[in-house]
Amino acid sequence: MTQLDLPNIQGFVVRGYRLPAASYLFLHVDERVKASRWVSYAADEVINAAPWSRKPEAGINVAFTYAGLEALGVPPYSLAGFPLEFREGMAARADVLGDREDSDPKRWEEPFGPDNDIHVMVMISAKDEEALAARKAQACERIDDFGGLTVVGSQVGQALLDEGTGKSREHFGFVDGFGQPSIEGSGVEPRPGQGAVDGKGKWRPIRAGEFILGYLDEEGVLPVAAPPDQLTANGTFLIYRKLRQEVGQYRRQLRRAAELFPGSEELLKAKIVGRWPDGTPLILSPDGPDPAIAEDKMRNNAFSYAEDAEGEGCPIGGHIRRANPRDSLPFEGKLVNRHRMIRRGISYGPELPEGVEDDGEDRGLIFTCLQASIERQFEF
Repeated sequence: MTQLDLPNIQGFVVRGYRLPAASYLFLHVDERVKASRWVSYAADEVINAAPWSRKPEAGINVAFTYAGLEALGVPPYSLAGFPLEFREGMAARADVLGDREDSDPKRWEEPFGPDNDIHVMVMISAKDEEALAARKAQACERIDDFGGLTVVGSQVGQALLDEGTGKSREHFGFVDGFGQPSIEGSGVEPRPGQGAVDGKGKWRPIRAGEFILGYLDEEGVLPVAAPPDQLTANGTFLIYRKLRQEVGQYRRQLRRAAELFPGSEELLKAKIVGRWPDGTPLILSPDGPDPAIAEDKMRNNAFSYAEDAEGEGCPIGGHIRRANPRDSLPFEGKLVNRHRMIRRGISYGPELPEGVEDDGEDRGLIFTCLQASIERQFEF
């Protein structure tokens, strides 16, 4: 059984914090020596994955771009060992990702875009806006104290909490966060449906090397990592994408499509996602949401597509089925297990009230995910 080195793994890799306020600072390295001193300080400040006795009010996590590692003086022989997709960066992979037209990197907002100079990202999570402001002010003060770094951009996120359940949902109205993979050795109790199909109708945690460098993956090998081993051990590759959600357009298109659909608009929404808005899996409750299932952590992700090859219970193109086909593909889950991702994200922007066509506000999702292979998992 794998045992993870939890004190040396960033905490959000193995569990979601459920802290509803977030801020992201994007930094540029101006002076290597001063910036490196800040890195040493920040390494002791991050929330790690060791179990906590009490949930923190706020904390930080840190990520580096390839250009950032280069600016901090990581030697060339190590830099050359990183996978091509990480070295190239997201803008250079636009054709692979389908980032065209409105999503073309040339149209990305600052400080992103094809010529961005982002070297470091500081992620701040907090229990509320007041705690977030205080932790952000402290982080910025320390950056100024050490010198050698410039804040070139920032972004604020805020969870949209469902009034009835307190669960986080996104701007299209769906409760989110059910389908995270369980990780072997994480110390987090696995729940039915979160891990890998074991071929016997049950579930097991996915091997840690699918998400964390330095551990064996589902093929029994170590994921590709740059030398020396201690540079990347217990690390992972993080993707950050700011995804705008056109809520008014979504609602209009949904209404038009519902006119041609032989069921209700709510059922059509459920078929698009694979869950009813409250999180009830469509395949477990085809006639409507069932709060008893949605609220039960041992049931709301415990389902199978093995007997639904044609997609009659949950459409094959449904969002959650595309993200995790479970046991509906051959080879006892071996294909599926190699493409799972840990997803962390938070909404940004104000909600669009019901009945309002559009208000010109920018809203959407700060999408982040974690994996051992950007190409095999995220890009796939």
